Amino acid sequence: MKAIAYYASLPISDANALQDIELAEPVAGPRDLLVEVKAISVNPVDTKVRQNVQPEDGAAKVLGWDVAGVVKAVGSDVTLFKAGDKVFYAGSIARAGGNSELHVVDERIVGHMPKSLGFAEAAALPLTAITAWELLFERLQVREGKTDEGQSLLIVGAAGGVGSILTQLASQLTGLKVIGTASRAQTQSWVRELGADLVIDHSKPLSEELKRAGVDQVTHVASLTQTDQHLDQLVEALAPQGKLALIDDPKALDVTKLKRKSLSLHWEFMYTRSLFETADMIEQHKLLNRVAELIDAGTLKTTVGEHFGTINAANLRRAHELLESGKSKGKIVLEGF
Repeated sequence: MKAIAYYASLPISDANALQDIELAEPVAGPRDLLVEVKAISVNPVDTKVRQNVQPEDGAAKVLGWDVAGVVKAVGSDVTLFKAGDKVFYAGSIARAGGNSELHVVDERIVGHMPKSLGFAEAAALPLTAITAWELLFERLQVREGKTDEGQSLLIVGAAGGVGSILTQLASQLTGLKVIGTASRAQTQSWVRELGADLVIDHSKPLSEELKRAGVDQVTHVASLTQTDQHLDQLVEALAPQGKLALIDDPKALDVTKLKRKSLSLHWEFMYTRSLFETADMIEQHKLLNRVAELIDAGTLKTTVGEHFGTINAANLRRAHELLESGKSKGKIVLEGF
């Protein structure tokens, strides 16, 4: 089967950073689905793994943790899906990625694809939807429902992949006042379209930007990028006993700064359930099915930013390059081999 992989961690400008290769077809385990990959999307985690994880023993390493496709075969213990089902999922970081014609994945982290979307539009959703949902409802413990409790959420990096779906979830399913950050006119407009009540510029001091917008403090913060650079401003912006959740990888974080206000710190990593095969791993299956229902109902919309064409090494290198520039908007998708 066709696949895109790398053999050594190289700058994305190097033609060998990602290569078109041929691999043997994978075999589904007892709880696995064998999926014919129709479309993928690209995430910052792809670039981070490529830059920092050397393949073992010279083997090809396949990236890709967002897939939409069709179930080709099922393992002996599968109960949730059958051959022919359209599915979408993010996969497990402990297994081969989905940048290949066929892919195996545990059924417990797979959802039925939204009926109203094509494969490319569906592929944009899983990783960011899981991350945003778990961050909002499980880590920050925000309750669903439109009851106005005077609470607010600041989303730092609201125009990116996770921010684009988190902004929608918070504005559509909760009573939070949603404040998104974006630094360019184009991305600020995008965040407003997604439902943010206010948009501020994260290239300027955040607490000052909030005050200019008439907001003294916020009760919740979702810091999706550059947490180490913004920490002092986030602590200042948070109300006493507020909650700070993050998804990025700061080199250092002085958590003692949270003590005076009794702020709580929460980390969201959507691979935790699949990596450790937790007892509640099936929650991601349920979550993706719920997201599909919300998409089909028109409550949420896909967050495709750009379609980069066919799934091949050249187009994936372009996608990695754009993500590494920090100037992407929404999700980058590729479709077909």
